Amino acid sequence: MKRRAEFRITLASQWQGLCGLALSAWLLPSLALADPCDLIPERGPMPAEVRSSQVFSGPIAYVGDGDSLCVALGPARSQWAEVRLADFYAPEINEPGGPEAKATLSRLVEGREVNCQAQHRSYDRVVAVCRLRGRSVGDLMRSSGVDEGGRGRR
Repeated sequence: MKRRAEFRITLASQWQGLCGLALSAWLLPSLALADPCDLIPERGPMPAEVRSSQVFSGPIAYVGDGDSLCVALGPARSQWAEVRLADFYAPEINEPGGPEAKATLSRLVEGREVNCQAQHRSYDRVVAVCRLRGRSVGDLMRSSGVDEGGRGRR
């Protein structure tokens, strides 16, 4: 009788472990997709430093996909502005060429200082032209061979 109880306990703990693993596999991808840029709220006024026509600069702290990145205006994530590149439309991350576009953008700019000029708001991000050492990041992406093809392309 004792062995049956031990078997049931072992089977139950294995089942719980499998359920926990399945839940983790389901939740982790969605957590990885969440960007860490918190400066611009989904609603409410746009922060002064990234309003239309403002010039702002900082190192790239995070690359979300082939045409969006976080510019760190300070060390805290609450000071990181999500930027959608105004002059480049990368394929979506889940489309052909999307992962390669993200990898190229990361290689080109992550950790480097950029200067950006804000154009307008798009949800919780600012659409801007960003420059690395005077050259447009969009131009750098094109010269690196990344094909444009995102949904916003006209």
